[in-house]
Amino acid sequence: MRVTQSEDASPLAGVDLNLLLALDVLLEEQSVRGAARRLHLSEPAMSRTLGRIRKALGDPVLVRAGRQMVPTPHALAVRAEVGAVVERARALFAPGRDTDPCTMTRTFTILGHDATAAGLGAPLLTRTAREAPGIRLRFLSESPVDAPFLRQGTADLEIGVVDTTAPEVRVETLYEDRMLGVVRAGHPLLEGELTPERFAGEAGHLSVSRRGRLRGPIDDALAALGLARQVAGSVGTYPASLFVLRDTDLVGIVNRGSRSLAETLGLVTFAIPLPLPPLEVGLAWHPRHDADPAHAWLRATVKELMTERIPVS
Repeated sequence: MRVTQSEDASPLAGVDLNLLLALDVLLEEQSVRGAARRLHLSEPAMSRTLGRIRKALGDPVLVRAGRQMVPTPHALAVRAEVGAVVERARALFAPGRDTDPCTMTRTFTILGHDATAAGLGAPLLTRTAREAPGIRLRFLSESPVDAPFLRQGTADLEIGVVDTTAPEVRVETLYEDRMLGVVRAGHPLLEGELTPERFAGEAGHLSVSRRGRLRGPIDDALAALGLARQVAGSVGTYPASLFVLRDTDLVGIVNRGSRSLAETLGLVTFAIPLPLPPLEVGLAWHPRHDADPAHAWLRATVKELMTERIPVS
């Protein structure tokens, strides 16, 4: 789709709009080889296309970082808009063609903590393979640095406790969750009545924080009672914490939605004897995906699978 016009035409004169599609795929794959395969081109042809994109944008777009290629800051800044333009163009020129999940061909990135991928990954990938085999899913772990991943297009859907304050982001709450204590089987804390005093003082604790924090809502609730716990350390994800808890006497936490992961490792969960605030679990996405049939299918499928797994007390 090459646009050529006279000298006094718009700034689009001479711009090959096919470069937008190539740029969208390159930013998604972050690989010349992967983009060539997706677009059914040879690697040399894809490399030449990348060169033309670099010249048109006045930016390297993708740069070598070790054995991989990573997008430049400018490429990250335009990534979401490029994707939106490509999707709008597809809808314009092929209305209704991609409303059937069986014919959709997309790659979606889902943002959430590791327990989300561990618990939801298998049923979601199985459902996708059966209903929408052309859709690929990438699970991206939460970053220790807050960033507008949905706005930038780094992620297409966020799952979990959504704490974004961006006004343009769509958020749908699915259910309220709460935290449970978790220890190895046979742990002394499981014997007798569990009081806040015993919970705080009988064993060391393991914190879970993507930022490495050693303090959280549990400490605030204990402080209100004049108590404090001894936090031995922290790990970045719930699945990692479970392996530590399995082989130590430390006390950890897990949400009800991830209780089955703990039980798989032979761990035992229990109610924390503290008035902790509930956790609102839901989905978040950028409004540019509202009318996208493929994204709508993904949202509906994730919502269905998550509500099927709503934890019971």
